[in-house]
Amino acid sequence: MLKIRLTKNELKKQKDALKMYNRYLPTLILKKQQLQIEIRKVEERRHSLQEEKDSLEEEFWSWIAVFGEDAGLSERMIVLEEFRRGNGNIAGVNIPLFEGAGFAKIGYDLWVTPLWVDRAIEELQRVMLLDLELRVLKEQHFLLFTELRTVTQRVNLFEKVKIPETKMHIKKISIYLGDQQTASVVRGKIAKRGLERVV
Repeated sequence: MLKIRLTKNELKKQKDALKMYNRYLPTLILKKQQLQIEIRKVEERRHSLQEEKDSLEEEFWSWIAVFGEDAGLSERMIVLEEFRRGNGNIAGVNIPLFEGAGFAKIGYDLWVTPLWVDRAIEELQRVMLLDLELRVLKEQHFLLFTELRTVTQRVNLFEKVKIPETKMHIKKISIYLGDQQTASVVRGKIAKRGLERVV
């Protein structure tokens, strides 16, 4: 434990520190609550997107026989042209935002290609968009959770260590200074009686 000086200056320093801790603690608690709410929102969004993606993939199982047909499908038919991300700020944490994606228009022979290919490409693009948004949400979750851990550590430090420690120091210094003042009054009275006897 830190050794403190038992002086009036140290008492003032400790009281100022206590005021500062009590002033910042509510802000940290509020930030912690905001982060928890935002993490919950991100988790709910991830869950709903994952369910949507799973249902799309289930639909593809009904198409699986069609995909076995040689229709000239290849990965070149779905080309991600642009991936748009923005920046946001939640409770002082910079996070990425999914703003969308664009796919290149790939031309193919409409006379040779079966009709279902258009719909298959659209559905695969939807799945790809969901995957991209899920990646961004995963990154958001990681950044928010990391900040939440840091803020929680600070809240615990203030609540469980710094504030009780500072109160204990203030009490210790106040008791010591009070004892010193009482002792000096007693010494003064003893000295006064001694002088009265001499006179």
